[in-house]
Amino acid sequence: MDAGSAPQGAPLLARLQGDQATARRDQRKDHVMLLGMVIAEVKNRALELRREVTDDDVLDVIRKGIKKRKESAELYAKAGRSELLEKEQAEAAALEAYMPAQVDPAEVRAAVEAAVQAGAANIGAIMGRVMPLFKGRVDGSIINAIARDVLAARG
Repeated sequence: MDAGSAPQGAPLLARLQGDQATARRDQRKDHVMLLGMVIAEVKNRALELRREVTDDDVLDVIRKGIKKRKESAELYAKAGRSELLEKEQAEAAALEAYMPAQVDPAEVRAAVEAAVQAGAANIGAIMGRVMPLFKGRVDGSIINAIARDVLAARG
């Protein structure tokens, strides 16, 4: 990357841009295209927000990209389109490399139980208390499943 094209904003965006330049040099067209789409979505997000993006903003874009690709992979699996299924799975895996390490489910369970002990009596209240603690590090569906399990156990 030359001095004139130094990336602005979040360090994660700079990492994406650097990785795209490396993929371009290595002539990995599929990776160049994938990262190009993500970078474009991040820039669109910055325009929507009318400010520089933060790493959290970039992670939100990546998380949505992973979710979209996993949903597409499920559809391709049902349709028997193995070549497209593999492409979507590979893209999701490539994007997951940019996500922070996932949290141990035991840590999530402890937070859910603490929320219940603090008075959260339903899924919405538990999610409202626990989601901010793990933003970007745990999928909401995992927290929801643990919350349902804890509530069911308290019966």
